[in-house]
Amino acid sequence: MTSQTSDQKRFGLTGVSGYIAPRHLKAIKDTGNVLSVALDPFDSVGIMDSYFPDAEFFTQPEIFERYLYDARRLGKGVDYVGICSPNYLHDAHIRMALRAGADALCEKPIVLNPEDITALKEVEEETGRRVWTILQLRSHAALEKVKAELNPSSGDKYDVDLSYMTSRGTWYLRSWKGRVDESGGLATNIGVHFFDMLAWMFGDIERVEVHQRSETVCAGYMELERARVRWFLSIDPSYLPAEQIAKGQRTYRSITIDGQEVEFSEGFTDLHTEVYRRTLAGQGFSLDDTYQAIATVAKIRKQDIVSAGADTRHRFLRG
Repeated sequence: MTSQTSDQKRFGLTGVSGYIAPRHLKAIKDTGNVLSVALDPFDSVGIMDSYFPDAEFFTQPEIFERYLYDARRLGKGVDYVGICSPNYLHDAHIRMALRAGADALCEKPIVLNPEDITALKEVEEETGRRVWTILQLRSHAALEKVKAELNPSSGDKYDVDLSYMTSRGTWYLRSWKGRVDESGGLATNIGVHFFDMLAWMFGDIERVEVHQRSETVCAGYMELERARVRWFLSIDPSYLPAEQIAKGQRTYRSITIDGQEVEFSEGFTDLHTEVYRRTLAGQGFSLDDTYQAIATVAKIRKQDIVSAGADTRHRFLRG
């Protein structure tokens, strides 16, 4: 068992070898807490030594779960389990955490389908524990400022353009991220936090169109209570604007509201830590908070593709 002081919370962590896990390790440390145990089928997890060298580590979920139960019986149970595992495992790992007497703090997308959220709310009631999720764009200072400046009483809808391109190598489509049944597809895996941000800023999502959907590109149109949004997501580097390529940059992120660019390229470093702070204070993001985004990406995954109209077509859409 990892030693701790009386005011520290104990954490477990699944998916500790993954891309996003270092942000969780940093957040646990920066909030003054301790990692007790981690899980991953891959054992290249030397990064743990930089944060919590005394933490237990297991490659088998059954042994990890037994550790959680044994620790609780000894009065040293974990308080939270951070979940960074592949998307299709989130539901099972959340349930494991709750039934072991811990709250779950799960990466997005929290689950792949909205009905899974309904089922998890029942497990919350059964266990008395809570499910929290990482919706870090809601904690971004620049976006909080934009949201505060929007006029919710205006009868007109804002015109919004969302573009997000992040180049990925061939590994992406050969990993679980490229398998729709495991990742949920492009809109779910890389777009879900943007759709959550749109609903947070502009109200309920009322209509969704899909104009293109492939392994590397997903684009469409949606209407919210207070916005009309043309959206485009891609992992194909051929879509990158020439100026990004000239700078050697492999990511392009742009949101415009009525033609005005929203600048939020900075300030991402500590967003996970801020979400952890809010969660530890009981003010984190709940299953209800994430429901609309999950329902939206499920629609995008399953809906028929339609032709884009002149007013709904995104500027990067080809053909």
